[in-house]
Amino acid sequence: MLRVTPDDPTLSPDSGPPVGRVLGTADATPLQFWTAVDPDAWLQLDDVVVTHRRLPDAPEPVTIAGVVTAIRARHEGAQFDSDVFAIAEGMLPAQVQEAAEITTTRVTPEIYVPPSPGGPVHRATGEARAAALHFDRMARQIPLGTGRDGLPVFLNADFLDGTSGAHVSISGVSGVATKTSFATFLLYSAFHSEALGADRVNSRALIFNVKGEDLNFLDYPNSHLDEPTAATYGTLGLPAKPFADVHVYAPARAGDPTGTPDVASRTAGVDAFYWTLAQFCQERLLPYVFADADDERQQYTMVVHAVAAALAKLAQPLDSGGVAIEGASLHSYPDLVDYLVDQLADEETRATWAGSSFGLGTVNAFSRRLIASKRDLARLIRGDLTSRRPHTINTAESARVTVVDLHNLPDRAQRFVVGVTLRSEFERKEKSGTARPLLFVVLDELNKYAPREGDSPIKEVLLDIAERGRSLGVVLIGAQQTASEVERRIVANSAVKVVGRLDPAEASRPEYGFLPPAQRQRVLLAKPGTMFVSQPEIPVPLCVEFPFPAWATRPQEAGAAPAATMRSITQAADPFTVVGADQEQEFPF
Repeated sequence: MLRVTPDDPTLSPDSGPPVGRVLGTADATPLQFWTAVDPDAWLQLDDVVVTHRRLPDAPEPVTIAGVVTAIRARHEGAQFDSDVFAIAEGMLPAQVQEAAEITTTRVTPEIYVPPSPGGPVHRATGEARAAALHFDRMARQIPLGTGRDGLPVFLNADFLDGTSGAHVSISGVSGVATKTSFATFLLYSAFHSEALGADRVNSRALIFNVKGEDLNFLDYPNSHLDEPTAATYGTLGLPAKPFADVHVYAPARAGDPTGTPDVASRTAGVDAFYWTLAQFCQERLLPYVFADADDERQQYTMVVHAVAAALAKLAQPLDSGGVAIEGASLHSYPDLVDYLVDQLADEETRATWAGSSFGLGTVNAFSRRLIASKRDLARLIRGDLTSRRPHTINTAESARVTVVDLHNLPDRAQRFVVGVTLRSEFERKEKSGTARPLLFVVLDELNKYAPREGDSPIKEVLLDIAERGRSLGVVLIGAQQTASEVERRIVANSAVKVVGRLDPAEASRPEYGFLPPAQRQRVLLAKPGTMFVSQPEIPVPLCVEFPFPAWATRPQEAGAAPAATMRSITQAADPFTVVGADQEQEFPF
């Protein structure tokens, strides 16, 4: 076999060693071709290669760069399957030949001609690799991790911060695909690289924590971080440190009149969140009690909006956070529910609250579901707290990273918190009239909040963020097990698509059509920490391995508490777990 020689005249200074020649027994096209691998070389999936073709009337050769998307090996000279045994024993002459499929990523200059069969193919290194993967066109690069070659892979910040696109969709099997870990790493990388420029300092993040207390320790160093992982952060140009400025909100503890946050592992730097009855009535939050997509298909949703309007009109706030309605003082959510049910059951007052156009069956359906919400929402909608400490989630007045802990709330309560919080943050950005500072929203289980079928108040807010958030500086980083079950417009508006380990049935869905056939097979085997990232500038999704988090991902990993978290973020008049930097604090892990 004719080998490729290092002194081939078509090799560029940025090329690595030659690895083979363009195959002449398979069709070569401008967008895809095969290369025979030299016996003294090797290629693996995701390797970046480059070849050149000289044209008769062009002063410079056409450079065709691509990524290895498939590779095969076979015996040449064998006719039957059983020949492999004779060849292995030296009884039948044959040789092993490897060939790699190359999917073109860039052609320079843009003259789309096929590479010449027999033309030498070599690894792309240095500037040749950067050009092949379009990194040289990225004025602002956000590190995503390392490729199979151990070198950094970047995301164009223009497609994250709204300059040319926004939003990220992350899909993968729960517990294996490390979706949340990648979302937080992407956020960390954006906040600690120079890609966002001046926006990096003022940008904010809102993270909803729905699984355990794993995200409550983002500002704690990871005690399991080893030196090789720390070196990987250095390769990416990032410090191997936790997030620097984090504030955690947890729901108020049920039945506690002081408004103590309901957390088990972390107490410093945690505030309770809840809504007063006065807020609930004045801000018309009742529709978010019925935030399931199935509710919107029911007729009683019209009653919901009628009652919400009546509450905004009739409820008068009390100093305790409760409300007075037509002489009745209400100091808890169950009190309000019972009052509304009584008013709707009375023929004389029903019209005041629901109007006269609804039948008794529709009103009763509303009442039944409202009664069912008492147990789930009583701890979140309060009028019985003895102290009036700050309790509103507001990223503009909080730390750079705001974590809202939802893990110990039932499903209905989680929907209420997500819907109301997103609505208030989006309205705040609308009123500000500017897209800066940026607000990144990290939301797991997106298929639950914005399902493909049906409508709900939360889904409306998420659609608004997906379609108008770019102009307002709101970037959604959504994670879900199945992108096929998420509202199509949200996925379509995501400029960056990320896939981890997938279920075989899900991988065959058209939502993953951006993955080449070989990558659709590979996502079935992807190990934790391996993601396939698609971004608009690069025609082939890139395989990325992101490093183990430098911040604690569970209480057992949390190292020594940083000084910033050893002080309570809010100063209350009443005594409530105010921990000073000079005080010792014990954590149960």
